[in-house]
Amino acid sequence: MRAAGLTKEFPSGDGTIVALDGVDLAIAPGEFVSVLGPSGCGKSTMLTIMAGLDAPTGGEVTIGDRPVTGPLLEAGVMFQRDLLLDWRTCEDNVLLQFQMRGLPTAPHRERARELLEMVGMSRFARRFPRELSGGMRQRVALCRALVHRPPLLFMDEPFGALDALTRENLNAELGGLAARAGTSVLFVTHGIDEAAFLADRVVVMSPRPGRIAGEVRIGLPRPRPVDVREDPEFVAHTGRLRRMLAQEGRPAATGEVGADA
Repeated sequence: MRAAGLTKEFPSGDGTIVALDGVDLAIAPGEFVSVLGPSGCGKSTMLTIMAGLDAPTGGEVTIGDRPVTGPLLEAGVMFQRDLLLDWRTCEDNVLLQFQMRGLPTAPHRERARELLEMVGMSRFARRFPRELSGGMRQRVALCRALVHRPPLLFMDEPFGALDALTRENLNAELGGLAARAGTSVLFVTHGIDEAAFLADRVVVMSPRPGRIAGEVRIGLPRPRPVDVREDPEFVAHTGRLRRMLAQEGRPAATGEVGADA
């Protein structure tokens, strides 16, 4: 997948807001790319355009020779809100997309159960979302995003509202699932450690108008154990990312960058 020359403008009361300005980004098959940047830099806007959920003002997104002109049905998408339907069980939430497309769910039910087992949710397959914690709900949402074996996965701050321990556990689960499946992932986050832990490559964006300011390649094999965060090479990568973000005008001493993008 490749984005070339992406620009995005929004009308405002006193003119035009330029959210993205000439963004170029390529994601190789099986590559995990994290995106960091200050609030309002256009990270989420870039993700929604690349997922086909919004149209750019200029530039294009392609998969191979095919332009992306609408939602990518073959892709998985996950947001900070889990968007589970409270009247459906966990298993039926995982299978929802097949029903929405008018497809039978029976051929995919075993796959749904396998995913729920992988993330430790098999005991709760017949429970309803209202009976689950935030971390449990996001595990179900992750299964829903992966149930159709997508070659591409778009994730916009999916674990941002969770406590630190749950977030680390879900990072480890996502890292393992994506690496084993060979899924290409675009992952927007404000967490420096999270970005480096998950990604082959971390892209840093400038303040608005959003441009690619630089990138850091994380030369550690995936999937990674939780204690890789103590590895000197990992610490060096996160330190470099922190310095890059500081150079963009937003010091990031706590490991988080801004709030909403």
